[in-house]
Amino acid sequence: MSQVLSTLGISSVEALLSAIATLVICIIAIKIVTNIVEKLLARNAKLDATIRHYISSGVRTLLWVIAIIIVANALGINTTSLVALVSVAGLALSLSIQNVMSNLFSGITLLIAKPFTTGDFVEVAGKTGTIKAIGLFYTQMDTLDNIAISIPNADVTGAVVNNYSKEPLRRVDRTFTASYESSTEDVKAAIFDAISKDSRILADPAPFVRLLEYKGSTVEYVVRVWCKNADYWDVYFNLNENVRESFAAKGVKFSYEHVNVHIVEK
Repeated sequence: MSQVLSTLGISSVEALLSAIATLVICIIAIKIVTNIVEKLLARNAKLDATIRHYISSGVRTLLWVIAIIIVANALGINTTSLVALVSVAGLALSLSIQNVMSNLFSGITLLIAKPFTTGDFVEVAGKTGTIKAIGLFYTQMDTLDNIAISIPNADVTGAVVNNYSKEPLRRVDRTFTASYESSTEDVKAAIFDAISKDSRILADPAPFVRLLEYKGSTVEYVVRVWCKNADYWDVYFNLNENVRESFAAKGVKFSYEHVNVHIVEK
């Protein structure tokens, strides 16, 4: 028996029994600690179920690594080299999957911080579209022309996020140009008439129409109106069409950049 134990690197039967007892204690400790961690995570309703699962799995794995080292030490095995090996393996693994881990922790950050949720219309990392899913490694988005794209989470967390769905109201900004021949009062009246034709434009905040700038061949007017977020694009395009009709009805002349050439006869 002693020869078998010696072959396995175990010093004595007592060491074997001590290691078995240590292993049992470690198993019980692992169950207790993981149960406590899972209960603490379950109390936090803000944490996504996926995050809770990964944290719990990570804690369990770490505890098992520690348990193996403790049991090996109880068997009389020199654990110095084992600890060094685990450290080197961990370093090599972390370097080889650096990008993967970056995306993983970025995904966890997105799930916790929630700069957007599924269904939001956003602009992020140079892409604009509707969020379909937030995974642990990639954020999936459908663009306006119905192209499905996947953006690495590290790129998302490192970029400015414009969330167009976050607020219930949104402002529509437009500019229109009119001829110098049309008075400011007539142009503003025509634009307000166009605004009144769309019931989706809110009265509060009140519509804003002012002369913005004098250009070479045109006078530019800025228009700012508010609507519900879901009505943004309908209001945007309807305002363009209604202003054209209102200008025609009120006798306001559209204009564009042009050059007047005067020929002087001598």
